[in-house]
Amino acid sequence: MPNGGYIEDFVEGENNMNEEWWGITAKAPPDHRGLYEVYPRAAYYALKRAFELAPYDRATDLEAIREHFGAITPAAAALEARGDRAALLVSPRDRVHVSGLRLRFETINTGGTHTTTPKVEGAGEGYPSFMGFDQMQSFYVDFEARPAENVSGRLSLSILGNVPENPINEIFYENRGRPRTFLTEDGETEVEDLERLRIYQASMSWDDKWFTLDGFYRTGHLHWKYEGDFFGLYRDAYYGENVDIYNGTAPVGFEVTGKKAFEGLKVAYGPQLWWGANPAVLVKYQRTVPEGTATVIYHEDVSEQSAVNTSIAIPEPKTRKVSIQYETSRDAWTFEGGVLWSGQTKVGREFQVAKETSDGYVMLQDTIKDTKGDVFGGKAKVTWESGPWHWYAQAARMSLVADAGPDPVITFTGWKLKDSGSGNQTNFLTGLAANVGDFQIAPNFLWQKPLVGPIPSDVPSPGRPRNVLSDPFAVRANREMVGGEIIITYDPTPASWFWQWDNAAREDAGLAASLGFMYMHLPTTTDVGNFIAEDGVTVYSFPASPPAEDLWVLDARIVSKLGPRTRLVSTFMYGRAQPNGYDPTGADETLNRVIDAYGTTARITHGPLAVEAAAYFNGWGPYDYHRDFNLTYPVQVMGGASYSLGSPGWLFGQAHTRIGFSGTWRALDANSNRYDAESAGDDTGSEWEFRTYLEVGI
Repeated sequence: MPNGGYIEDFVEGENNMNEEWWGITAKAPPDHRGLYEVYPRAAYYALKRAFELAPYDRATDLEAIREHFGAITPAAAALEARGDRAALLVSPRDRVHVSGLRLRFETINTGGTHTTTPKVEGAGEGYPSFMGFDQMQSFYVDFEARPAENVSGRLSLSILGNVPENPINEIFYENRGRPRTFLTEDGETEVEDLERLRIYQASMSWDDKWFTLDGFYRTGHLHWKYEGDFFGLYRDAYYGENVDIYNGTAPVGFEVTGKKAFEGLKVAYGPQLWWGANPAVLVKYQRTVPEGTATVIYHEDVSEQSAVNTSIAIPEPKTRKVSIQYETSRDAWTFEGGVLWSGQTKVGREFQVAKETSDGYVMLQDTIKDTKGDVFGGKAKVTWESGPWHWYAQAARMSLVADAGPDPVITFTGWKLKDSGSGNQTNFLTGLAANVGDFQIAPNFLWQKPLVGPIPSDVPSPGRPRNVLSDPFAVRANREMVGGEIIITYDPTPASWFWQWDNAAREDAGLAASLGFMYMHLPTTTDVGNFIAEDGVTVYSFPASPPAEDLWVLDARIVSKLGPRTRLVSTFMYGRAQPNGYDPTGADETLNRVIDAYGTTARITHGPLAVEAAAYFNGWGPYDYHRDFNLTYPVQVMGGASYSLGSPGWLFGQAHTRIGFSGTWRALDANSNRYDAESAGDDTGSEWEFRTYLEVGI
């Protein structure tokens, strides 16, 4: 430890000195700073044994001295020194090693009635290409590297065996290895064995005295809302299993957090920092000011994103944003407020406005102008907490292209009505959460209205509904709404908070539950959404949009730790919902079809055994295109069981060693994809899948 003995070299607060007994210690290899640890040589241990003799003891005579020094052997001292040396020296094999391995073997058997899926292997052009038996093997290998004590990296590789062509859930991570057909000079050519080896995940960390750098590729990162990002410019990028389902590469980039003189500075840069993000750089600086904290964030898109994975994250034209926010607290009160400058790259772009008259719609044209304040927005939020009472109120006015980001923060409880972060709106929210014993009763209210409303689908030509790719703005999540919800939560053990993201794994109550009801009055239509074509690359806009409608949902969730080895999580949902686009069947009475869906799920684990079941009625299928095109199934039933080596995990991404099976059965009707109406007549169809799997994971 430094003690200031050498004043020319000593630095206050730094452990940069090494004062040792010259000659009896040796130097280990230098670290990333050029400094080194020392370890005792064999001479140290020999001298240590020598000094154990008490020279002035009455029993110390010449014979005792000879016996004591005769017992000191160079070999024993050298052996002890080698142990210290081995503890400090890291061999190349230790610096890079295999840290994880996952092997998954599956069999898939499928079938059905009145479905367009062929019963003969190889007869179909799309996926699933046939009904019958197939198999899949999927392997993952994780490597870790530590070139220095403060730098580490992890690389995970995905290796494919056989890729099945018959699963009824046709989109999955391993399907990248399916044969593809390419158009060449000689016509269509099918190519097999593509992407058999691929980088699954990668991450790195560098902890320097001036900064911390974290790099990520498909590993996720947290938003900055807890660090002063009031407008949500830097978004959360944890997508769970969806990043595999849609074969996404996001997030990819790095974050740098400053230290010492750069304390409060944070920089994020990358080609896709979250799903659908353009290549961008974000710079955040936060510091303490009188009575509070101030934060400034600059966001610059450096290019436009070309990768498209899902319609819920369509890349938009590049933009530029600056936000300034301030937060202060006093007693039970907390105030947050800020202003946003966003969308300056859209200044000068034209947009249409539909004006309704007694003779129908008249189409007008306008231009985005910074002189009119079209690029500015402002938002404020106040919270008050006193004993069992928790209250907040929030208001925002966002001009036409003043887009921010969604709000991922849980305020008091699991409310779903939140500020969408979209531009072109004025909104107001307020909610109260009251604790009554082990219960919490929490009503919440939202009112929002766009500054410029949507363009209906039936306007005269050349009018058309807007979309976010062809127009500077569109009315989608910011559509006019008056909404209310109430959540009743029973949580007798608030230390394992019911609304924590990993509550399913952490809840320690015998019973914890929530019951919620949400109602949304939507008096107008929206502008149109976008969808991804079958090629997975081209993006189109829908020709129509959902109409005015009142929607609602009733949902419940139960989490129970039934015993030290038994845990149950169950959910229930019943509600009315709209599709993102329109119904492709084309009949006028079904173009605006809303769905009244309900369903339930349950998962119970007891020791190494896990059992799961789910049932949905009149609901959409598992992928985004089902909601885009309003593709529903009268009935969907799923279930399965597994037996694990150890306790089964509750969080996505955990390695398992287990054996199990799963099954899915769906009823098909005229609103379902792959339904063969010609063969069915007035009957419903069906499709089913049964899987067995063996997974080894460490």
